[in-house]
Amino acid sequence: MKPPARGTVSVARGLSKLGVCSRSEGERLVEAGRVRVNGAIVRDTSTRIVPERDAIEIDGKRVGRVERVYLALNKPRGVVTTRDDPQNRSTIYECLAGASLPFLAPVGRLDKASEGLLLLTNDSQWSARLLDPISHVDKVYHVQLRGRIDDSLIDRVAAGVVESDTAEVLAVKRVSLLRMGSRSSGWLEITLDVGKNRHIRRIFATLGIEVLRLVRIAIGPLALGTLAKGEWRRLSDDEVRALSTPPTDARR
Repeated sequence: MKPPARGTVSVARGLSKLGVCSRSEGERLVEAGRVRVNGAIVRDTSTRIVPERDAIEIDGKRVGRVERVYLALNKPRGVVTTRDDPQNRSTIYECLAGASLPFLAPVGRLDKASEGLLLLTNDSQWSARLLDPISHVDKVYHVQLRGRIDDSLIDRVAAGVVESDTAEVLAVKRVSLLRMGSRSSGWLEITLDVGKNRHIRRIFATLGIEVLRLVRIAIGPLALGTLAKGEWRRLSDDEVRALSTPPTDARR
C-alpha cells in the first residue's frame, strides 16, 4: 500500500484540524456527500488533503481555519461529556446553548456523576498536547468518600491499588486528607498526572469504598476558582500558554 503523502491528513481529520467540526462529524458529512475538495464532491473518508492549501466546501460554503477558542466549564453532575447522546441524556453542550461559539470539543472527559473543571476547544493540536500522557499535566480532584478516612486508607491509595479484574496498577501522584465532614464521610485531595478511564472511581471500587462526590478543581496551573456550576468562561492568552507549557518534572 502506498504511504500517505507527507503533510496530508484524511478529509475528516482536516476538518477537525481547521476547527470546523469533530472528526466523526466530518466523516458523516463526507459520507453524506456534503463536502467538496477543490470543486469535487468527496465521499471517501480516507481521501487525503492538505487543509491549509486545499479549497474545502461544506454544503457549497467555503470553510477555512476558524478562530481558536478555549473555554473552562464547571461541569455539573448528571450531564454527559458528549455532543450527541443516544440515550437523550443532558450533555455539557446545553451549558453553552445560545452562545455564539464555533464547534468545540472537550479536552478529555468527566463521567456523568463527576463534576468540576472541564476544558473545551477547537484547537485539536493544543488538546492533543494536554492529553498526551508524556505531558504529565496534573489534575487535582476533591473526592468525598462514605465512611471515616484514616491514615491507613491514605497510605493504601498512595501506594497504588491493583485492580483485581484487570491486574492494572492504579496509582496517584499525591493524596492527602482534605477534611472530615462527619463520622459518615470525609474528603481527600487526589492529584493524577496520568489518568485512566474512571481512574479514581476504580481505585475506591477496588477498596470497597463508595465515592459520594468527585470534583475536579484544577488542571495544571488552571484552577476552577469561583466559576459557578454550569457556567463557562474563555481562557486568557496567558492561561492558554501556561497550559501549553510542560510542568517542570515532565521536562527532566
